[in-house]
Amino acid sequence: MKAFVVEKYGTDTLRAADVPQPTVGANDVLVKVSAASINPLDKMVRNGEFKQLLKYKTPFVLGHDVAGVITQVGSAVRGFKVGDEIYSRPRDLHIGTFAEYIAINQDDVALKPAALSLHEAAAVPLVALAAQQVLVDRANIKPGQKVLIHAGAGGLGSTVIQFAKHLGAHVATTAHTRDVDRVRELGADVVIDYTKEDFSEVLSGYDFVLDSLGGKNLEKSLTILQPGGLAVGVAGPPDAGFAKQLGLPFFMGLPMNFLSRKVRGAAKKLGVTYSFFFMHASGAQLRDLAALYDAGVLRPVLDRTFPFDQTLEAMAFVEQGKANGKIVITMD
Repeated sequence: MKAFVVEKYGTDTLRAADVPQPTVGANDVLVKVSAASINPLDKMVRNGEFKQLLKYKTPFVLGHDVAGVITQVGSAVRGFKVGDEIYSRPRDLHIGTFAEYIAINQDDVALKPAALSLHEAAAVPLVALAAQQVLVDRANIKPGQKVLIHAGAGGLGSTVIQFAKHLGAHVATTAHTRDVDRVRELGADVVIDYTKEDFSEVLSGYDFVLDSLGGKNLEKSLTILQPGGLAVGVAGPPDAGFAKQLGLPFFMGLPMNFLSRKVRGAAKKLGVTYSFFFMHASGAQLRDLAALYDAGVLRPVLDRTFPFDQTLEAMAFVEQGKANGKIVITMD
């Protein structure tokens, strides 16, 4: 089958290739891919940013989001059948959605939202799971709390804004001038045009910040939190909790704490907390999220689609920062 594989870690190492169709284990479903979407995580994995923790053996097929049709089920699979239309974010070390077929553990799969096409559904799994896991599981956001979501027009930000409003939060976001009206339509109560204003000089007393930019932006984000507030970073630096999430030995958390010592120290001085976030696969949560999409509470935000044979161009488009919303690769 045709696929796009990482030949070796690096910035220009994704290539089209012919690879064997995946074998189907007892707990797997084989999915004929209809569409996949691109996430910043694809670039990070390709570049080897997590190679000490997520030990992919090169060459491997890239891609973390998928929607498609089940063509085969393993002997232990229950609840799915051939012909089902599904969506999924396959678990780490078992990714590979930039391909004609992928075998996925049944626990990572859910029937796609009925209200969405397969192309729309492909844009959803990773960002929707991240929104639920960071806002509910990690931050426990309650109605009336004040949250700041950076880069609100992006694939992740646009979904987190919607989910935060669903939880009853007061939502602020940062966006470019051209995207101000768009993020307001998604539900943002306060929009900071970062080309004209510094959010850290305008906002204060927030309970939670989701930072997807890192560096100075993360450091400034700490200052707008009220005492006891939480800043969560998805661009790093990692902390010991990441090692624990991956099930690694205790000592593996020590170098991660070293990498995040500066931001954690700054947070401590301000009486707030910093935490690194890395989402995980969950078919059960995708089932719950499908109901929110079907009810119109959430909607996918797509920028554009690329045909499968232009996957490299689609990756380049995302890396150049041109996307407003998700970029979807289509097979049909």
